Amino acid sequence: MLTRRTAFSLTFAACAGMMAFALYAEHVLELYPCPLCIFQRVAVIALGLVALLAAVHNPQRNGARAYGLVATLMGSAGVAIAARHVWLQNLPPDQVPACGAGLNYMLDTLPFTKVISQVLTASGECAEVSWRFLSLTMPTWVAIAMAALTLWVLIASFALPKQ
Repeated sequence: MLTRRTAFSLTFAACAGMMAFALYAEHVLELYPCPLCIFQRVAVIALGLVALLAAVHNPQRNGARAYGLVATLMGSAGVAIAARHVWLQNLPPDQVPACGAGLNYMLDTLPFTKVISQVLTASGECAEVSWRFLSLTMPTWVAIAMAALTLWVLIASFALPKQ
């Protein structure tokens, strides 16, 4: 029988696998992440860490629900960021925004809230499609995976037994 601890552990493993592939794509395939890609990575890592904490803690019903709600926020943020990225990638070429400053430069010169605002409004570099699998882009796969993991965490938090 599947337990909450196992479900949270599997969620953590899935997030770790997503990050392993992201690092493989960056360092082996030389697909360097744009600012929106980096924000998606942060959401995947955040969801993975919440799942790991929940698996280690293995709380009772109310604690599992609290972890589930926090994980749902992280997963939903990841889905929203990835969906924004997919939208940008599907804009007609004449509507793609101009390329902006790099993320490191923005972090060095702007307040953090302004950096978040700038990244979410995105720049032209985020509209570039440089990788596809089964005709879907990487942000599309991230959106699908994060939506599935978010649903999985909700089921684990509210429907599965502790032991």
